[in-house]
Amino acid sequence: MNILLLNAEQAIASLHSGHTGLTEAEAERRRLEFGPNQIEVMPVEPLWIKFLKGFTHFFALLLWFAVILAFIAEWRDAGQGMAMLGYAILGVILINGLFSFWQEFRTERALSVLLKLLPNRVKVLRSGVQQIDAAQLVPGDLILLQEGDNVPADCRVIEAYGLLLNTATVTGESSVKACDAKPSSAEGVLHSNNILLAGTSVVAGEGKALVFATGMNTEFGKIAHLTQTPKARLSPLQREIVRLSHLVAGLSMGLGAIFFFVGQAMGFPFWANLIFAIGIIVANVPEGLLPTVTLSLAMATQRMARRNALVRHLPSVETLGSASVICTDKTGTLTLNRMEVKLVFLDGVSQTPDYLRLHSDLYSNFMATLRYCHTLKQKEDGSWLGDTMEVALVSLAEQVDSGWAERPLLDEVPFDTDRKRLSTLHQSEDGLVLYTKGALETVLPLCTHVEMANGRVRLDAALRESMLNAEQNMAEQGLRVLAFASRAVAAGCAHELLEAGLILNGLVGLEDPPRAEVPDAIRKCQLAGIKVIIVTGDHPHTAVAIAREIGLCSNPVVVTGDEMEHLSAIQLQLKLDAPQILFARLKADQKMRIVMALQNKGHVVAVTGDGVNDAPALKKADIGIAMGIAGTDVAKEAADMILLDDNFASIVAAIEEGRAVFDNIRKFLTYILTSNIPQAVPYLALVLFKVPLPLTVIQILAVDLGTDMLPALGLGTESPNPAIMQKPPRLPTERLLNGALLLRAYLFLGVMEAIVALSAFFWVLHEGGWRYGGVMAPHDALYLRGTTATLSAIIVMQVVNVFICRSDRDSILSGNILKNKLILAGVFAEIILILLIDYTPAGNALFGTLPIPGEVWVLLIPCAFAMLTLEELRKWWCRRSS
Repeated sequence: MNILLLNAEQAIASLHSGHTGLTEAEAERRRLEFGPNQIEVMPVEPLWIKFLKGFTHFFALLLWFAVILAFIAEWRDAGQGMAMLGYAILGVILINGLFSFWQEFRTERALSVLLKLLPNRVKVLRSGVQQIDAAQLVPGDLILLQEGDNVPADCRVIEAYGLLLNTATVTGESSVKACDAKPSSAEGVLHSNNILLAGTSVVAGEGKALVFATGMNTEFGKIAHLTQTPKARLSPLQREIVRLSHLVAGLSMGLGAIFFFVGQAMGFPFWANLIFAIGIIVANVPEGLLPTVTLSLAMATQRMARRNALVRHLPSVETLGSASVICTDKTGTLTLNRMEVKLVFLDGVSQTPDYLRLHSDLYSNFMATLRYCHTLKQKEDGSWLGDTMEVALVSLAEQVDSGWAERPLLDEVPFDTDRKRLSTLHQSEDGLVLYTKGALETVLPLCTHVEMANGRVRLDAALRESMLNAEQNMAEQGLRVLAFASRAVAAGCAHELLEAGLILNGLVGLEDPPRAEVPDAIRKCQLAGIKVIIVTGDHPHTAVAIAREIGLCSNPVVVTGDEMEHLSAIQLQLKLDAPQILFARLKADQKMRIVMALQNKGHVVAVTGDGVNDAPALKKADIGIAMGIAGTDVAKEAADMILLDDNFASIVAAIEEGRAVFDNIRKFLTYILTSNIPQAVPYLALVLFKVPLPLTVIQILAVDLGTDMLPALGLGTESPNPAIMQKPPRLPTERLLNGALLLRAYLFLGVMEAIVALSAFFWVLHEGGWRYGGVMAPHDALYLRGTTATLSAIIVMQVVNVFICRSDRDSILSGNILKNKLILAGVFAEIILILLIDYTPAGNALFGTLPIPGEVWVLLIPCAFAMLTLEELRKWWCRRSS
């Protein structure tokens, strides 16, 4: 029979234990049978395999292949700079591999944090009271707990004396649960008053409990198991990079093969032809892509941190921008995570707390009950420590009147789950006074009168009905309702008669109020096509009330954890088709089921959470978002991003930044790929027209890993477009590198750059006396000036191109072209680098260049502005046609 339904005697008997606990021999036998009370470490991938993965993914293999080709080319034709290219690409592979390993290594620490929540020592009954390591606990042990203790295993309460439990780490909700030893009718251990779960903590009181589950069999252990399950799904950006790698590899190899066979058909020597094919392949491999993506994401994380979103894993930056659903916790994310009095019911009318501030003298007994009936402790700084609901009540009383006199506590009738009320007896200036608060259903039967502004009146049937209706109305608004009563007590009154003949002072409705910024953030999500679903462990009425208050929904479908137990995976997916839906009273595995169901429907899912119970869902989600203030360390370690202010509005700001990342990567892809055409066309000219090679491999390297890097990074830091949150999320089928981008980069901008670059090359050669058909040695001064002109032309065109690539539709004049300081710095660096390459002995020696005459620059600059003009005309046509 379920241990929840048994009384204390039956529970002990069901585990073959006794009131004095287990013997040492029996405890040892059970430890061997059931194992230690520890969270087991699941096998993890060895570090050396994680290390190697950073160097063996597809794009890395593509770069390795380029390295091998470069060294083969150097072996066959030394002195062409291919060896330097090989070493440079090796550096790119090494930097990216080490960075990836460092990111992976620092993400897998959730288990060590989980273990910190469990106590090391515990008091147990074994031949008397003794302290043992918590790992030695076994089912059947009787343990003793008191205020401040962490619960070491799942236990059934046997004795309880004012025992209050904080279950936030497991349930995710910050309310305190009163515990007792009576059989429970609740469904499941999470909501049962006679169960203490491992990882929770005792807030007040003391008790004796029977251990019935240890280690991985506890609810805590089950959560730990789910948390250790690896996140198998790649982020949308990672999937796109893999696809891009395959596309680039196919394109590069295809072009290389085409040029090789064309050269063979035209009678070129085999090895010379192979070297040219290698040059084509290397020219089309964007060696700077991975470093630029990595740096762009890293800088995006800095911008997001300034907006209170701390990103732990770089790909998560763009993933958040792809989110189509946000599964959000309620407490502390949508709300302030503190209780406040929203309504008071006095004189038969619901009022706001401001009414009390104006008329406190009319309700002195009510105010005194708020101030004195509590179990809080006052800290040295005057603040209160304890249940947040009691703190809110006392704070309201002190806001209304700061001059409360000391009224010593003489006696107390403590709160328990049956009584559902607390009474405290105090010595006042006029004698003994009893103050009582609790659920109306338990306080009302004890009352004979009601306090009104003009005096007390007898409690009749009409007043009872009025009070019950007021309670129901407040509950329907998602408020937690408490009744308050008091009476003067004669000296010598028996303890059991203290609560007789009470005077009902009034009702109070409390709520955890929504954050002021949340309604606007919800509206932004709705405009952006992002579905927001509340997924909480709180009561359905409370969740619905908050959802309505923040403008999320008006009449949602509500699914509770108990209902989810009976839903199949298909039924759950169909439920999620509802336009308005929220989930309440959920367990850890149920939150993860919701995430998986949404992912199966094709959504990119972001999940928020703060408790241990949220960790599995945080890890399973495409992006897990933990609370930085109220969040447990476990939640933070399982998450991809941490909200520094626990504010839902910060998620929306981060989504805006994340969406900008995808757009920005497209911008610098356009910029980088554009220069591939003027790098590849010289090889085409060499093979087809048998002219001197206009650009050397080392000069290609100067562009890909030199001059292009900083401007590309500047494009990666562009601010979000103001209209970016008025578009739906990016579809999973939308590609990073699409046909429109390739056409624009390769067949429009790239072709213009190639024409200008070749024109500069042949103009220099022609001015120097070379004519078509003439042969030139690789070290001929005229040839070196010609390749220098080609390289300079590409750089000049790229200077203009970086401004062109800031938008594929908007005019360069539509925004502030001086706003992005990193682009300006990149342009300045490009100009300085090309001047150093062209006009310094070190630059000449390293890149095989010689100074070019000023006439070349006079030719190049108008050409650059011509490209800008043609692109502006194309953008104008696109805007006009849409």
